[in-house]
Amino acid sequence: MIKIKNKEKCCGCHACVNICPQKAIRMQEDEKGFKYPVVDKEKCIECRLCEKVCPMLKNTINNYEKKVYAAMNKNKNERINSSSGGIFSLLAKEILNRKGIVFGAAFDKDFNVNHVYIDDIKDINKLQGSKYVQSNINDSYKKVKEYLNKDKFVLFTGTSCQIEGLKSYLMKDYEKLYTQDIICHGVPSPKVWQKYLEYQKKLNKENIKSISFRNKDHGWNLYQTKILFDTKTYSNEHSKDLFMQAFLKNSCLRESCYNCHFKNNYRNSDITLADFWGIKKFHPNMNDDKGTSAIIINSQKGEELFNVIKDDCIYVKSKIKYIHMYNSAYIKSVSKDKKYPELYDNLDIENFDVLVDKHISKIQLHKKIIIKIKSIVKKVLVYLKVIS
Repeated sequence: MIKIKNKEKCCGCHACVNICPQKAIRMQEDEKGFKYPVVDKEKCIECRLCEKVCPMLKNTINNYEKKVYAAMNKNKNERINSSSGGIFSLLAKEILNRKGIVFGAAFDKDFNVNHVYIDDIKDINKLQGSKYVQSNINDSYKKVKEYLNKDKFVLFTGTSCQIEGLKSYLMKDYEKLYTQDIICHGVPSPKVWQKYLEYQKKLNKENIKSISFRNKDHGWNLYQTKILFDTKTYSNEHSKDLFMQAFLKNSCLRESCYNCHFKNNYRNSDITLADFWGIKKFHPNMNDDKGTSAIIINSQKGEELFNVIKDDCIYVKSKIKYIHMYNSAYIKSVSKDKKYPELYDNLDIENFDVLVDKHISKIQLHKKIIIKIKSIVKKVLVYLKVIS
């Protein structure tokens, strides 16, 4: 068996698995819970198609003059059930109304995250909402190609590396393919996620019925992690939830995320969606704390698709520099937490709350205290200026 030597060079997009004509490549989970390709030398015919489609071995440049919007879905229910402004559901409905197929990340019965496809509007809710876990592509690229060859419209949504993997796998443009990526902080470990779920089930002594990473009961800015059990409900601010602390502290991301190959202004997707953080400063009339999306148009096809759905949006033109200022993950990789190894070294031997308390919580608390002190000092200075 041949394994990846440098894990920083593999984003786990599954393009190599999907393209292999001999089925000589499979994805194998490592000790951190991330999947990497393993090649069976006995089956391999050295066609090198896996290397040809690997997006990590390419540099894509898109010179399209991008357009930026701040937008909100006019349908309040769709927006509340979405992570930000509810724009994905409008894109998905448009493709489904064309008798097309929509691919995206969804939970399975055990709350693992996999890429699946839908062909009915009633199933859009499966793909709505952020899933802060690396999704398993499986054979989705093959299925996309099958539908395109049947002359179906297809909308494929995912992270930038997954979009690049798909386009590289397809090896040519398809008129009826639309792609939409997100501004990605990085993908957390599925193993860390499952350890967290085990902790929650043990603590609450009930089965999990549903999960929302970005519940808006207390607003978009103070979004919460919400888990519904058989009879109980868990809800906590994202800064206090144990899994979200590990995620936002960059303690459990894939190795390739710390030097992401795809964080730049040259997105190969048709449309990029994200939270429009900083909206209060740049477009205050678009801020109602129920969620506002940043829409970045990366292609002519993306612009045409947006023009079809824009009547269902409240939107204003914006600037890419505003995205850079408050959502730096658009162009910058996050830094690896110094205690990154400790989390994994102890993942199988410590309870999840102990694990996070030792390696993350105290650091986060220290940061919060500093922020609070700065806020108080700023208010005092403003007050002194007023009375002077």
